[in-house]
Amino acid sequence: MIKLKDFFSFKQNRFFWLNIIGMVVVILAAIGGTLFWLDAYTLHGQSYLVPNVKHKSLEQAQLLLQNQNMQGVVVDSTYVKELSPGIILEQKPEGGMRVKEGRTIYLTINTREVPRVRIPDIIDNSSVRQAAAKLKAMKFKLTEPELVPGEQDWVYGIKYRGKSLKSGDKVPFEAVLTLCIGNTHLRDSLATDTLGLNLEQESEAQVDDSWF
Repeated sequence: MIKLKDFFSFKQNRFFWLNIIGMVVVILAAIGGTLFWLDAYTLHGQSYLVPNVKHKSLEQAQLLLQNQNMQGVVVDSTYVKELSPGIILEQKPEGGMRVKEGRTIYLTINTREVPRVRIPDIIDNSSVRQAAAKLKAMKFKLTEPELVPGEQDWVYGIKYRGKSLKSGDKVPFEAVLTLCIGNTHLRDSLATDTLGLNLEQESEAQVDDSWF
């Protein structure tokens, strides 16, 4: 039976301990090599300041990013009327942050085309107050309404640049629209005129038989 003292004796178990020492050396070397590779791969300790490219043109933004060893990629666009088309609206990561070399900066630009918006289902389906509130919430602008014969303040149509629209039609964002709303006075006057015209026609159509 091997005594504990003999087990830990280097002379008695030389090959065993040499193997143990070799395994420890290999493990330490592997850990050290892995850490060194990770440092080299991730450029440990090296970072670059992300430039602020908001409100700059795409060409200017790309140049600034390239100077910092980064690249910009356009991933989205939106429409802001007050700003020039093609400029940068948002960036991720934000300007001022530090990132690794070659990092991709995701950009949102101001679209060059005015987006088109669908007309909601409000024709012959809502009052002028409801329709105006919904259209204004969608950023449309309204002119003075056009009065048509019908129920008071009921929406009978929508026009854009003189052209009648249907629900679902698309018009430019912030377009100026005209609501065609009902007016009972026009309706009643039209009915009166029509009734008077019918009475005159009936009177002319009667024939006096006493002359024959």
